[in-house]
Amino acid sequence: YHPAPLSEKTPTDTFVVEISVLYKLPVNYSIASGDEKGYFSIHSSSGIIRTSKNLEVEDFPVNFKVRATDSSNAAIFSEVEVKVEVIDENDFPPVFPSSLLEERLAEHLPATQIVQLKAQDNDTGRNGVLTYGILNGHGLKFRINETTGILYSTAPFDYEEEPTEYQVVVYAEDDGIPEKKRGYCTVVIKITD
Repeated sequence: YHPAPLSEKTPTDTFVVEISVLYKLPVNYSIASGDEKGYFSIHSSSGIIRTSKNLEVEDFPVNFKVRATDSSNAAIFSEVEVKVEVIDENDFPPVFPSSLLEERLAEHLPATQIVQLKAQDNDTGRNGVLTYGILNGHGLKFRINETTGILYSTAPFDYEEEPTEYQVVVYAEDDGIPEKKRGYCTVVIKITD
């Protein structure tokens, strides 16, 4: 049995799966092994498995065995494996250590690395995998490496000809389910003479 994955926020006493055997006589169902932390309970006559406490995502998947025993002869039984997976909810948005950074960039430099941005996301798995991007690139004067978070200029600047300050809004986006979450950081770039 491999029931649909449960959310880590699944309430206690939620239906998981119904186990049934083909047998002419009444049977008693029990969890034989594998559920050491006691996450599940089974109704002895219906074979319905329910959650019995809050699910900790780091303990899953859980593989446990359910036993169906002949109710008049304990020596006659059959076992089946049940595999339950838990989906980690996307609880946290990415967070930059600071929402505002100031960097200086000398004029006439060829395309160059300005700063590496690093956001934190307290989720695990794909919910914590971050991609970086720019909300406003000022006509493609700046780019960011979507994996490393390194912000680059794409061409030289001229202190006399152009604005001497740019505000680049960078985001970090997780690969969360059911929805992606974003965190933002504004990088103020001052062109120096």
